[in-house]
Amino acid sequence: MLRVTFLGTGGTLPTPDRNPSAIFINIKGDTMLFDCGEGTQQQMMRAKTGMKLGSIFITHYHADHFLGIPGLIQTMSFNGRTETLDIYGPEWTEQFVRFLIELGYSRLNYKINAHELKGGDVIDKGEYLIRAVETDHGIPSLGYVLLEKPRPGRFNREKAIGLGVPVGSLFSKLHKGETITVNGREIHPEEVVGKQRPGRKLVYSGDTRPCKEIENESRYADLLIHDGTMAHDLQDWAVETKHSTTKEAAELARNAGARKLILTHISSRYSENTKQLLDDAKEVFQNASIAKELMEIVIPVQQ
Repeated sequence: MLRVTFLGTGGTLPTPDRNPSAIFINIKGDTMLFDCGEGTQQQMMRAKTGMKLGSIFITHYHADHFLGIPGLIQTMSFNGRTETLDIYGPEWTEQFVRFLIELGYSRLNYKINAHELKGGDVIDKGEYLIRAVETDHGIPSLGYVLLEKPRPGRFNREKAIGLGVPVGSLFSKLHKGETITVNGREIHPEEVVGKQRPGRKLVYSGDTRPCKEIENESRYADLLIHDGTMAHDLQDWAVETKHSTTKEAAELARNAGARKLILTHISSRYSENTKQLLDDAKEVFQNASIAKELMEIVIPVQQ
């Protein structure tokens, strides 16, 4: 399972229909947040994601991307959490976590580890990795790539039996890449296992101008979640504020060969109608949509 839940899809100013930025990811039971704007813990309750987080990844230190963390960590402590929480982010993360721990009179029941990242840094989670990507937002800022490692190819059970391999543990050894011997004959994995299958890839840009770093990392991504703050008629303002128009994000998705684009960080000026945003994007990339609060996306395994 790789499930993405949009907890906050608004821009700098929240609206009655959009909270500040927060995205909840569940990959095979590992749960994490990418950004944690004000009100995130209530959105987690509404979405029934649970609060057993392993880590939080912050894209940058503008308030709408991290102000939900103080309340969330206190709630997890009140609920009896004892497991360590990892907080990752760009420059200033260590200082932020120090402030966070000292905030208020109550003390947490668990430890928080701070991890300052720069573009290119990789966190290896075993079956998948998360890579930090430098972005263009005018302050230290990062996007993130969640990349599942390649999976073994399909196992050809009938062929294995035809080669004399008895049903059982030897099947598993072959599928794991081990050569076995049956009746004096070596049988190699490539004889019964197909080509490796690629893992899934998700990219989250955070707030940014369109940049080559995100475009390169989005190559053939299953899902690109990109800053789409405003429509293209406000491109000059997008340049000034270091954000992206939906058309620019769509052009980046098209150039990267991404499979699906979801636009987020929607400006409050579009609180009543996002049609122009979507029309601008679909001019150049058809498989684009606008993020909505509590929307869930499940990214299927590639067969």
